[in-house]
Amino acid sequence: MKNSVKLKGRMKSYLQSSLYLGFLLIAVDVLIYFIDYRAGLVLTCFIIFYLAIILSLMFYNKPIIVNELISFATQYGQIQRRLLRDLDLPHALLDESGKIIWTNIAFERAVNKDRGYRKSITSLFPSLTRDKLPGNTDENEIELEVDYEESNYLAKLKKISLKEMAENSDIIEAKGYDGYLIALYLFDETALRIALQEVDDQSLAVGLIYLDNYEEALESVEEDKYLVVMRKKAITVLQENRFDLLEDVKTVNIGNEMAVTISIGVGLNGLSYAQNYEFARNAIDLALGRGGDQAVMKMPENVMYYGGKSQQVEKSTRVKARVKAHALKEIISIKDEIYVMGHRMGDTDSFGAAVGIYRIAKTLGKQAHIVLNDITASMQPMVEMFRNNGDYEDDMIVNSTQALEMIGNNAVLVVVDVNKPSITECPELLRHCKSIVVFDHHRQGSEVIENATLSYIEAYASSTCEMVSEILQYISDTLRIKSEEADCLYAGIMIDTNNFMTKTGVRTFEAAAFLRRSGADVTRVHKMFRDDAEEYKAKADAVSQAEIYRQSYAITICRGENVQSPTVIGAQAANELLNIKGVKASFVLTAYNGVIYVSARSIDEVNVQLVMERMGGGGHLNVAGCQLDGSLETGIATVKGTLDTMIEEGELS
Repeated sequence: MKNSVKLKGRMKSYLQSSLYLGFLLIAVDVLIYFIDYRAGLVLTCFIIFYLAIILSLMFYNKPIIVNELISFATQYGQIQRRLLRDLDLPHALLDESGKIIWTNIAFERAVNKDRGYRKSITSLFPSLTRDKLPGNTDENEIELEVDYEESNYLAKLKKISLKEMAENSDIIEAKGYDGYLIALYLFDETALRIALQEVDDQSLAVGLIYLDNYEEALESVEEDKYLVVMRKKAITVLQENRFDLLEDVKTVNIGNEMAVTISIGVGLNGLSYAQNYEFARNAIDLALGRGGDQAVMKMPENVMYYGGKSQQVEKSTRVKARVKAHALKEIISIKDEIYVMGHRMGDTDSFGAAVGIYRIAKTLGKQAHIVLNDITASMQPMVEMFRNNGDYEDDMIVNSTQALEMIGNNAVLVVVDVNKPSITECPELLRHCKSIVVFDHHRQGSEVIENATLSYIEAYASSTCEMVSEILQYISDTLRIKSEEADCLYAGIMIDTNNFMTKTGVRTFEAAAFLRRSGADVTRVHKMFRDDAEEYKAKADAVSQAEIYRQSYAITICRGENVQSPTVIGAQAANELLNIKGVKASFVLTAYNGVIYVSARSIDEVNVQLVMERMGGGGHLNVAGCQLDGSLETGIATVKGTLDTMIEEGELS
């Protein structure tokens, strides 16, 4: 339909008033005809003449009047436009597509463009895409933060309907105008954001620093702890330097023969200083639980780790083991039954430690059950020692379903060889038990078992079996370990230390000696873990197919289709690869039940735990692992990519 412009409102009524007067004269003329025919005839002639003049004037003057009104409106609009043009607030008009059709001087100055700049607004502000403009969304007004060069702005955009503008006019009306414009205003927030950033940078972060082995390095000085308060900006500098303070402190020499290491826990971005301090406490617990010599930063949304490259220092005292043993005895004494579980795909260390806790419970006269689902081939000989054995109850070993059905209200759950709830043998049990005890030798990560009644996590220990063996010695003078139980505990230590070659200290051999005195037979244990022909071939094939990546990292695949425990063979292959000269770390990938298991090993040059944590796993400095989805080829690419990234970031050499 063709667009038309018409007069309306008071102006239209005023121009038509003479015509309305003519209609009134016609009515009067009709009345006069009833009074005097001749007078009415004269008035009729006058009315015809009057109407002719009025109609001719209306048709002649209407275009002139409309033009005058439009001219006035144009002049009035020019004044408004001039005011907008000189307005100090950056302002621009956009069409429906986001193309700039008009700008004022302040806008041109803000974006360093000439008056005739008519490109899309996206060319100036990439975040202002067409789909975000009013008209393309459900909102007629939006606000967005945009940046241009070194300046920061709050952009306010408003949809202006041309049809509504015409409908709101008191003089003219327009038909067929369905388009719209977009008004853009820029509010400079550069100074505000700088001020806010400065305030944020000046906010305080709280940190705790412990000297891990101060008592060993300086015998005459007690353990020291330091409270550090610093500005958040200083934390950023420490992050950029990857907390090189951890390495600097090792160079301190004041007559001590042993190098001093420190642990740092930092809390920041909390809602208050008190919350930052609580974050720092949690962070220092993580740092110490992971073996010390590292910095941990805890924030509301995540946890970050730095350092942790050196070997953990074995504590020379066993006071903590005695204290934990006493605490465990107190907890078990007031409970009706004890359930013990390790991690999924249990190994010799988790099962051996579970057997040790079982013996403690039985010594204290309590019912005890070991929760075990899948029994791998490597664990089969150990489990068979207790099944069909008259010295042990039939329900000594139960699965998750049975445990959930049996467990009562007054039970304690002891978790061994794992501190991540998601990979325990039965995570549901954690929600059923109000009393939980954790014994583990793995470094803690972000995911931990919370609200544990007793937690004993020592990252320096060779194995959980070593920790449990120490505790056994402090439970009761009447405690007697049977030979089967001693074999299991000894096997756990032997496997986790790779036949006492890695992560062994004085306390490791003391625990092994205690187990030997209790009836552990080295020859019997060794026979339990001999490989069959297929397992040996699978391990040899994995070693022979290894790729030496970046001249330092051995990566291979263990294809254990014909073996019962391919993940165990993969771990053994990873240990074998460390015997190759020049290999700093080994990574063996094994596909099992639709999951890719990665076994990582090192001697002393590489912290494989940090590598595995990058890939969603964890473990120790020398022994770690993770689980991946996808194919073996994808897994190898992930391992290589992680190594490349950590080398570029300086985490690995």
